[in-house]
Amino acid sequence: MDTASEGTGLQERAPARTQELPGAELSRPFGEDWDVWKVRGRVFMLQTQVTGEPQVILKARPEDSATLSEAYTEITPGDHMNKRHWISLCPGGGIDAELVDDLVTESYLLVVERNVPRRERPVDPETFGR
Repeated sequence: MDTASEGTGLQERAPARTQELPGAELSRPFGEDWDVWKVRGRVFMLQTQVTGEPQVILKARPEDSATLSEAYTEITPGDHMNKRHWISLCPGGGIDAELVDDLVTESYLLVVERNVPRRERPVDPETFGR
């Protein structure tokens, strides 16, 4: 299994996936300790080590957040965010690279679908990647 949640693997895998998402942009509005990825000005991923360990924070459907948190000890409700709509991925080895890619993509698509006006969307969330 290609584990992406081990230390820097998670910190490298998640941003690598953003490179493949149209309109994704990196910014640092909270300083050098926080990497923030946005699509059309709306946040879909945050990354930090401010807590002492690598952490990736992603948007998720509430029902998926609960299921993922129950299934993986490395996935918890989103730190510093609405705990129903955001999840945190932490190191631990239990989540693989494919799951990280899927969760980053899902976060991006949720933000595009719910927060970006249709005329500004870089992709159609119904068909992207399917």
